[in-house]
Amino acid sequence: MVQKLTQEERDRHLPALLQAGWQLVDGRDAVKRTFVFKDFNEAFGFMARIALRADKVDHHPEWFNVYNRVEITWSTHDCQGLSQRDLDMIQFCNQVAAPYTP
Repeated sequence: MVQKLTQEERDRHLPALLQAGWQLVDGRDAVKRTFVFKDFNEAFGFMARIALRADKVDHHPEWFNVYNRVEITWSTHDCQGLSQRDLDMIQFCNQVAAPYTP
């Protein structure tokens, strides 16, 4: 079973996530970020790469896309909060988006 992050793990990882543009989601144990790309093709390419990895690791985001914007939320349903699986996917999102976003 997937374990929720401990307070010590949260204290270690959340400051860097917040500094990188992620935000805590009100009312639940989740983080979200809005990525802005040059155009729809870049946004969709980002989503495609995330979708392929998410399917491979069986951990899927909640997301919303309009034209060049992608809002993505990570939380683990199995433990009702943030887990290492979210941190891994957040890191992957940041890596994929880095060449396209400021």
